[in-house]
This record gives sequence, C-alpha cells and structure tokens, in this order.
Amino acid sequence: MANRNDTSEWVSLRRAAEILGVHPATVRNWADDGKLPYRRTAGKHRRFNLSDLTDYMDAQGDIQPIELQVIIQNALGQTRMQVGSEALETAPWYLAMSDEAKVRLREQGRDVLEALRRYLAAGAPDAGLASAITLGKDYAACLIADGLTLPQAMRGFYFFSDFVLNSILTWSELSPPKSSTEWSTLLRQVTTFMNAIQLSIVEYYEAG
Repeated sequence: MANRNDTSEWVSLRRAAEILGVHPATVRNWADDGKLPYRRTAGKHRRFNLSDLTDYMDAQGDIQPIELQVIIQNALGQTRMQVGSEALETAPWYLAMSDEAKVRLREQGRDVLEALRRYLAAGAPDAGLASAITLGKDYAACLIADGLTLPQAMRGFYFFSDFVLNSILTWSELSPPKSSTEWSTLLRQVTTFMNAIQLSIVEYYEAG
C-alpha cells in the first residue's frame, strides 16, 4: 500500500469533485460537515486523499450527477438569500407566522430538498413519494397550529417551490441540456414530487 503521506495521493478540491462526479461546492460542504477528510496546504487550499475519496464512493454508492447537485445547492442558496428580504418580510402569509414556525419551516425546507435529492437519485419511484406526503403533512400541521389558513399555507409553499423550479431553469440556461428528453424527464419528476407535497397539505387541512 502506498504511503498516505505521499503528496501524489492528494488532489485539489476541483479534482476531487471531478472524481466524485459532483459540484465543487458539494465537496466543500461534505468536507465542512466532516464527511470527507482533508488537509490544507501552506496557501490554505484544501487537498483530498485519493484513498478517502474511493472509500467515500464505496460507502455512498451512486454519487449524484453534477446537474442534480447544482440544482439542489442553487435552490438552497436562493432560499437562504430570501430570508430577511423585503419580498418575504412583507408577505401577509409570512407576517401571520410565529417566529417558531418560521424557524421550523426553514429547517423543513432543507428536509424537502434532501428528500427530493433522494427521490431523484433512486429514479423517481412511486414509493419515494411517501416522503413527500409526510413532508406535506408536517408543513400543514405546523401552520395549522400557528393559525394560518389553507390559502396562506399554499402561498408559502409556492414561494418555496418556485426556487426549486427556477433552479432547474437556470441550470438549463447556463448549461445546455444533453438532451431534451433528459431535462423534460427531470422537470416532470420534480413537479411530481412537489405536487405530492401540495396535495398532502390540502388533504391534511381538509381532514383537520
């Protein structure tokens, strides 16, 4: 076995992203979360060991296509940017929410993106929509407890879901689709997942 301190075994952040087949921002996030070991050069640049990258791929199985990683990261970034924005802070449905509910829904927004990632990674199976249904019920339960009406709850949901769809459209504009079929399939799968959440919200409100 080669010496793990051999500098030839260490690669840059960009090269690590190429090896894993994901966006560099995703590798950076994994490193910050402690999922991928790394060291820094004298110039403070990250370096990743090839053995660690191989072990990570073996443990994770099929790493997501770079397009999917970028879409999810973009949607999450747009959501973060909107926190504190005038458009959000002055929205009637947002003003009607308690601070506790706002915090909870920000956390749930991350849960939605992670569930969507898993759903798409698995090939968008019907069984994968169970997580969307659960997320819709959790969202509805939170807002019902906060006294929001169904129209208010749906406006909040549409505000968030627009970020996901806009991220797909933005990526398709910046990086020409490999094929129209590939991108139409992705858009259809994302829409199916988000629609499942929406229907779950409505059903939970009606049942309540």
